[in-house]
Amino acid sequence: MSRFGNRYKVGTYLSDYMPTGDEMPTVSAKFLVVAGGGGGAGCTNAVGGGGGAGGFRCTVQNTGGGGALESVLILALGEAHTVTVGGGGAGGAGLTRGTNGSDSVFATLTSTGGGGGNRQSPTSGADSVGFDGGSGGGAGATGPSGGAAVAPTQGFAGGATTGAGDSGGGGGAGGVGGPGAPAGIGQSTNISGSSTTYAGGGAGALYPSTAYAGGTGGGGASGAGANGTNGGINTGGGGGGTVGTGPSRTGGSGGAGIVIIDAGVVAASTTGSPSLSGTIYTFTGSGSITF
Repeated sequence: MSRFGNRYKVGTYLSDYMPTGDEMPTVSAKFLVVAGGGGGAGCTNAVGGGGGAGGFRCTVQNTGGGGALESVLILALGEAHTVTVGGGGAGGAGLTRGTNGSDSVFATLTSTGGGGGNRQSPTSGADSVGFDGGSGGGAGATGPSGGAAVAPTQGFAGGATTGAGDSGGGGGAGGVGGPGAPAGIGQSTNISGSSTTYAGGGAGALYPSTAYAGGTGGGGASGAGANGTNGGINTGGGGGGTVGTGPSRTGGSGGAGIVIIDAGVVAASTTGSPSLSGTIYTFTGSGSITF
């Protein structure tokens, strides 16, 4: 008989359990990983597209792009698991594109930064296509297509222009960016204990002076004769685009992402100062977690 003793259940003998050298104790972790949103494009007597939302990957309630829920991550105990919270992309100044957001990472899983919105090209529509990302960025005026949402599924594509003096809205985790300015909506999850919406797209605009609201979930509004609005902090929202007939304007920056983890147990240690509610850890900056 081992030190664990013989085990019995309803008269049935259960063999002693002794872990082998190949077995490691683990936990199963639920998560939300949202990347940084893309920046909106600037303008100078032109129309710039909205930034795409950061990729939204989640195990609880919803995930981005209409995809199937992610599987939980199986994590070894006693090992530090990396958490990276991606920053938002910068908005473009004048006739320049917005930059893509940065990726967010939890252990082996990565959400991709949102695609930047593009500026109105002075030479050709092909140069005004939105940029690919977790959700795609919106096209600048004359752009025939928005940016694509990358694989695996975590968001929607950005919007194209209709050719009527508008720019495309950035894609969101819950919907495509509209052709002609409307932004893609974000996606909700209750992983934190209450339903919260993240990863809305940044809005495009309509020449000469019409701005639009950003997508729900932190998407930035566009600016008419003004700079675009930044995406919401720690929402992964895309930055708003711009429109104007006067001096140069700057697109809104994308919002930083967020990582939320719930393994059903309190961690042995963390870095990066996440907040803790029960067994739910919320990272608004990069760090690590050890169970």
